[in-house]
Amino acid sequence: MWVNRKYFCSLIFVLLSCIGISQTFVPDDSFEQKLINLGYDSGPLDDFVPTANISGITDLNIDFDIVDGLIISDLTGIEDFSALETLSCQSNNLTSIDVTQNTNLSQLFCGNNQLTSLDVTQNSSLRILWCNSNQIANLNVTQNSNLISLRCENNLLTNLDVTQNPRLNVFVCENNQITSLNVSQNSTLNRFQCGNNLLINLNVSNNLSLTFFTCENNQLTSLELSVNTQLANLNCALNQLTELNLSNNSNLTELNCSNNNLCRLNIRNGNNGNITLMDFRSNPDLNCVVVDNPSGNHSTWLPVTFSNYIASQNDCSNFVNVDSLDNVVTSTSYTLPALTNGTYFMQSGGNGIQLNTGDTITSSQTIYIYNETTCDNNESSFSVLIIDEDYYIPKYFTPNNDGSHDFWQVFDTNNSIKMTHIFDKYGKLLKSLPPNSLGWNGTFNGHPLSTDDYWYAITLNSGEVIRGHFALKR
Repeated sequence: MWVNRKYFCSLIFVLLSCIGISQTFVPDDSFEQKLINLGYDSGPLDDFVPTANISGITDLNIDFDIVDGLIISDLTGIEDFSALETLSCQSNNLTSIDVTQNTNLSQLFCGNNQLTSLDVTQNSSLRILWCNSNQIANLNVTQNSNLISLRCENNLLTNLDVTQNPRLNVFVCENNQITSLNVSQNSTLNRFQCGNNLLINLNVSNNLSLTFFTCENNQLTSLELSVNTQLANLNCALNQLTELNLSNNSNLTELNCSNNNLCRLNIRNGNNGNITLMDFRSNPDLNCVVVDNPSGNHSTWLPVTFSNYIASQNDCSNFVNVDSLDNVVTSTSYTLPALTNGTYFMQSGGNGIQLNTGDTITSSQTIYIYNETTCDNNESSFSVLIIDEDYYIPKYFTPNNDGSHDFWQVFDTNNSIKMTHIFDKYGKLLKSLPPNSLGWNGTFNGHPLSTDDYWYAITLNSGEVIRGHFALKR
């Protein structure tokens, strides 16, 4: 007569219990076969394992093994492994696992299954938890204060509280749907990977031991890393960062900040020579990058076509194109010409009244040409001098390379000047200037002269000579 196997096994379990032999119910044949292969049970498969054979086991590895091909779907019976400290059941077909009775558990590796939930609230000794690549929507680790390594990447988590895990050293939660993370209590955190989530803000100012940090593909608009001086590897690509200052991160060897909205990138930290990976591609508004040595070798940095390396952020404006016009001296009015790069303003910095191409200037003034990008700006200026005389002789100039009055220049509106000579107060000839030349820059034989009065002799085409003096101011 045919007898149902489960019924028969249950009958055997009752009989064995009656004669004092404790048995653990293990209904999953692959699980039982694994235990047989490990020597904790003997065949044939009967859904039971002697409890005495497993109660003292401290380390159990039942990961999927391509050699035996056994895939476990049910871990019923694991509760009788009362001494278990390490359990590894990775890459099986588990949808649930109950470790609430395994109170000695310190290491749990259950990644690459189909778990939808995991209760570790009774496992206060847990130090390592790897539950990555499952379908877990909620995970409570607030009772696991001894946790040093947590991997829960590739799940369905929307939030995760790690404020009760002060010993956490490794924290990997990539590829979830987490909207916020508080790691302020994880002062020993060394490796932190939270990429591919929905994070808007992230504060790592208390994580001074951080060396490996990836937060790519979130929604971060800022990232402050000035106190994370141990940081060696940083991936913050695919965010919305506008500025990244790594001038304090002298241990940095790898950086990927591509695909952001960066305006400013400062990696002048004294360690550029040790960088093995540098990628800041796809930041269309990034005009320049501050580095240790602008003329150094950056041939392996990406993008390879980038060349605007500078020593100071103040130099970045030089890479914003702006038109430049010569000073104008006229006895009538002046009409503003068309510009390619920039806009006319009556004050510096894009301030004051905006002027337009074709506007007529009827009074002497300085006009500014201002141009800006999303990140930086630049400007030039020129003067319009409207005079009634045939020529204009400046009373002073300031040759300090600020773009204003850098040259002493006589303006001749009617081509009446033949030559201008400049002398020091002792009568020594310093410079001879032809009509409407650029002017004198305040040097003699390549050396700048000091603040003083200097004399001129202007010879007109008529033969008349006009003499006078002017001031050089530094």
